[in-house]
Amino acid sequence: MPRATLDLQNAGDLSAVGGQWKFAYGFVPGEPNEGFVNEAEGSPCRLPDYDDSGWEACEDLAAWRRRGVSFIWYRIKATLPATVGGRSIEGARCLFESCIDDYGEIWINGECDRERATVQGFNVPQRVVVSAEPKAGDEVSIAILAMNGPLAAPGGAVFVRYATLAFEWREPGY
Repeated sequence: MPRATLDLQNAGDLSAVGGQWKFAYGFVPGEPNEGFVNEAEGSPCRLPDYDDSGWEACEDLAAWRRRGVSFIWYRIKATLPATVGGRSIEGARCLFESCIDDYGEIWINGECDRERATVQGFNVPQRVVVSAEPKAGDEVSIAILAMNGPLAAPGGAVFVRYATLAFEWREPGY
């Protein structure tokens, strides 16, 4: 199966999708106690129209961010290009692939694939479908909730090992 990727940690590939990663600390950044309460319906940061304009630009997803029990949101809005790897994206499917240290949830356009995009385990690679029929100019909102763990005794830091948009073409006859 032919395949091409855009590395969402590479300046050239970020430019190709018109994207800039942003990040903020907390379950709900800017809220008292970082949005941690006894009971919550969820974080609005997952939604595509959430206002992240006050968040810091994230120049390096792989940079360690230490905060003990940390919850950090990373967000990007990307516009799909017409071609990737010299090939039209028509007829491909688009996937977001990542590995979040230590745990992570992935929200695509405000939706979370409950089988593939939720916490899968400690440093487990994740691969979720962005679009089965991507079109040039489609805007995609990707929100990642990263968590440092283990939660009862965290070590290390939060960071994103890699983040790519992958395009895979199914050739006729397959």
